[in-house]
Amino acid sequence: MSVEMLQPVTMNSTTTPSRDVVERIVREIVSGMTVPGPADGQANESRAGDVIVNVSARHIHLSDKHVEILFGAGHTLTPMKWLYQEGFFAAEETLMVVGPRKRMLPNVRVLGPTRPDTQIELAYTDAVQLGLDIPVRHSGDIAGTPGCVLVGPQGAVNLEEGVIRAARHVHMSVSDLDRLDVANGEMMELRVTTDDCSMIFEDVKVRASEGIKLEVHIDTDEANACNISNASKLELLKVDKCKCEDH
Repeated sequence: MSVEMLQPVTMNSTTTPSRDVVERIVREIVSGMTVPGPADGQANESRAGDVIVNVSARHIHLSDKHVEILFGAGHTLTPMKWLYQEGFFAAEETLMVVGPRKRMLPNVRVLGPTRPDTQIELAYTDAVQLGLDIPVRHSGDIAGTPGCVLVGPQGAVNLEEGVIRAARHVHMSVSDLDRLDVANGEMMELRVTTDDCSMIFEDVKVRASEGIKLEVHIDTDEANACNISNASKLELLKVDKCKCEDH
């Protein structure tokens, strides 16, 4: 699919294109597809002791407004699989993500529940495939980031911003803060021990709140780099204060 094909379609995040426009966009995208991609967004869990690392594949968080534009008026997300944190789920719904280099990612999984702002989380290799230069950001920090086109069965949305590589982080409860002797917002390290691929990930941001279970999130590029599915040991490490100040 070429960028020129999208130019005659005037869309923004608050408008719904006509059915004819949607069908034309979908036909053009599908005609340019080679091998369909997998349905993404479901995390693959690695566990060692009390440390759980979930690998987040590319996925999409949608606002209520964009759910209705993309899937139809009155539509709500349908849980397909509940995730590790209570109340969060991989939805049945998937979308096509279109970038600026005649390329697209089909069947990108939507995660629920909805959020105030739509956000697409990709690994760097996904972004390269789309022709996007994405920054590493913590979730919700999307100001000034690249946009893309989302195509659903009932509509399309042209996002001006919202595509990021999610910074690695660790969710934990307030009681975990005391046990691990860290503060909310502080950086930790994740040490992954695997045959010939052992690695230490720095800059793992602590995100703490009540009722949250201890869980580290990294993306697929990071997981593949350390062969985490075959890890024999996972450790969350408190960072030396001097090292933090020098960082």
